[in-house]
Amino acid sequence: MRFLVRDRLLGIGEDYWIEDQHGDKAFLVDGKAMRLRDTFELKDRQGHVLISIHKKMLALRDTMVLERDGETLATIRHKRLSLLRNHYRVALADGTELDVSGKILDREFAIEYDDELLAQISRRWLHVRETYGVDIVRDDADPTLLIAVAVCVIHLAEKERED
Repeated sequence: MRFLVRDRLLGIGEDYWIEDQHGDKAFLVDGKAMRLRDTFELKDRQGHVLISIHKKMLALRDTMVLERDGETLATIRHKRLSLLRNHYRVALADGTELDVSGKILDREFAIEYDDELLAQISRRWLHVRETYGVDIVRDDADPTLLIAVAVCVIHLAEKERED
């Protein structure tokens, strides 16, 4: 399953659509302006909130929290820094962890669980400028969660670059 994201310099308060492989609107990323912390909502086409994303206020390192129906779904934080690749750890509420690694700012990275590829984020196979794809590889993977993770780590990487 493949989704297309029209990339732009995202700021808090900016909204943008994520399209499915047929060009139909699938998810809305709704950036919330005028908040004390970075906040986004991933919504379906009807406007129902699927996942809320917000920055954790009291944390040593930038940390984002994903919530579904008011319950914490995952916590995302920077894992380690190398010159060529970024690494983020996604700690799911059930105790499992996902690993996100690659060139986040270049939109070339992967989301893995236990060394198994769940999703590939890339600009390589797209010819439309300023667009990247989220290719969900496993059929049993939660596309909403993986898209929220991709949005989140890109936001964290861009904030790091600004700092």
